[in-house]
Amino acid sequence: MHKIQELIDYVFTTIPSIYLIIGSTVIFVVMTTIVYTMRAKASNKPIVAKKIILPPLFMSTGMFMFLFDEFRVPWTQVLEASLVGILFSAFLIYTTTFEIKNNRIYMKKSKAFLIILLGLLVIRMVGKIVLSNTIDIGELGGMFFILAFSMILPWRIGMLAKFKKLEKSIV
Repeated sequence: MHKIQELIDYVFTTIPSIYLIIGSTVIFVVMTTIVYTMRAKASNKPIVAKKIILPPLFMSTGMFMFLFDEFRVPWTQVLEASLVGILFSAFLIYTTTFEIKNNRIYMKKSKAFLIILLGLLVIRMVGKIVLSNTIDIGELGGMFFILAFSMILPWRIGMLAKFKKLEKSIV
């Protein structure tokens, strides 16, 4: 744990914050592309509850970042990031729909989903650029993780509710 803390300290003291912002944005673009690709492929296969539940569980391991001081976020910012995430999740919940084909449940393709993902990407980039002037880069990373988790968790819960409702209509 001590070695990891030293590495984090080294990264945050030697790499200019603008490069960290650019790097994290590039990673977010790549992840957005992967998510959209996976979503497009998922519409060709029947969906099961496990595929809905697992992503937030896997993402929750990212909470370990808060063991390190650089990523800790004051409670007021936790609340702000959580509320923004929940607000964004409403759009994802609304645009995620399912259909029944051959007694199996499939996710419907949605052009709105891509538009929402791109919109979130733009909002995230602008937010990082604006907020990086007043909030430490590590703390900002923590805030954006909280925002993302607060968006994905309600979205997946909403997806699961829609899925279970359709599942009952099949059986």
